[in-house]
Amino acid sequence: MKITFLGTGTSQGVPVIACDCMTCLSQDPHDKRLRTSLLLEKDGTTLLFDAGPDFRQQMLRENIRKLDGILLTHEHKDHIAGMDDVRAFNYKSQDAIDIFAEDRVQKAVKREFSYVFAEYQYPGIPRMRLNPVTDYNFTFRGIEIIPIRVRHLHLEIYGFRIGNFAYITDANYVPEESKEKLIGVKYLVINALRKEKHISHFSLREALDFIREISPKKAYITHISHQMGLHSKVTEELPNGIYLAYDGLSIECED
Repeated sequence: MKITFLGTGTSQGVPVIACDCMTCLSQDPHDKRLRTSLLLEKDGTTLLFDAGPDFRQQMLRENIRKLDGILLTHEHKDHIAGMDDVRAFNYKSQDAIDIFAEDRVQKAVKREFSYVFAEYQYPGIPRMRLNPVTDYNFTFRGIEIIPIRVRHLHLEIYGFRIGNFAYITDANYVPEESKEKLIGVKYLVINALRKEKHISHFSLREALDFIREISPKKAYITHISHQMGLHSKVTEELPNGIYLAYDGLSIECED
């Protein structure tokens, strides 16, 4: 199983265009972060975790030629705004893209992309096939997917586990019953917005505490704001086996 970090950044904080901090002015490519998204390739199937505003740019950069499904963690714009560009994959596969989302998120997708689901189908529109996500495990093309309920302040959202890999973003609380679904995970991706505490995202310290509790073989920090600081500096502060992810990072995960 291969995972690729398409984006590790966030819309949170001061817009980069208006910021003159060291991170935003850095020439290190590790500090250039598009909105958070991740690609998973397993047994010939390609799954995307969220499709934010940078979706098209990310897929072109990584030369992704095939996409089978998209798992949506929640409905915020930085996680769904790029879905119109699935039309290129529709054209290649001559089929709709399977979108997996809970009922509330499906309603948001239908609202934001109403033309996709309109009675009159305008030629060339993207094609999406909505599939439900609940607290129960489900299978897509032979791959078992385990939804993991977490909280984004007051908004309940989903993380996902596939085999020994788990992906959680935009969380600031993980209930005990969800932690039980993470037992035995070897590779954990978890969000940490910045070092300072935040109202709806894990801080770096909170993420590190959570990683220690779950105890994976390796853990990767994502959904990183410019307020976290320079990649090179933060990396030096992290314990062994914990990494600050960066855009374009690819990892082979053993079963």
